[in-house]
Amino acid sequence: MRNVTVKSSLYLLVGISAVAWFSLAYFGGLDLSKVKDFFGLVPKVVTIDLLLVAVFVKLGWKLKLFRGWLVPFPDLNGSWLGYIYSDWKNPDTGEKPPPIPVMLTVNQSFFHISCMMCTSEMESSSYSEGFLIDPDRQIKNIAYSYTSKPRLSLSDRSIPHDGTAVFKIVEKPKQKLVGRYWTERLTKGEIVLQYHSKELLEELPEDLGEHPVTEHGNRR
Repeated sequence: MRNVTVKSSLYLLVGISAVAWFSLAYFGGLDLSKVKDFFGLVPKVVTIDLLLVAVFVKLGWKLKLFRGWLVPFPDLNGSWLGYIYSDWKNPDTGEKPPPIPVMLTVNQSFFHISCMMCTSEMESSSYSEGFLIDPDRQIKNIAYSYTSKPRLSLSDRSIPHDGTAVFKIVEKPKQKLVGRYWTERLTKGEIVLQYHSKELLEELPEDLGEHPVTEHGNRR
């Protein structure tokens, strides 16, 4: 897929350059068969290319028009709300905790993406991120490694640690991120998130409501 988008990008850039070259020559009354006229347009064509690339990198890549053939990954910018289902067991009772309300904020550009997750007890930020996109194999994932920092008041039972999360990106019928995580503390679990808004919220909303129902109709 990556090779396809690279080829598409090159073909598109060559096409735009050709159109710019002939348009400038036509309206400028130049003869492209003359070396001086032909190469004299190079600075202007390069300027046009750079301007269009800048607009595309800033805004254009988000348009659905370019999805698939030119931009292989979706736009995940915004805040996602949901729940963590951890396999951690209380050493005193042997019971698992109830679903934990969680928020994921994604700050994405054409060249970069960062993920920050928070609950009422911790905040984690990514330091290595990447998409795993392969339409032929029906794979559309995002994965990232992160550092989690619990609140200082919880340092007696929870210490800073690293981990990795992998999410399946669901766009139809509703936007969701369904994934799993594991940490160096040997804990793991599942995370289910639904798209909330384009706004990057700075703290977890207090009104997430009851945790969702599973496919079998039972609350997790």
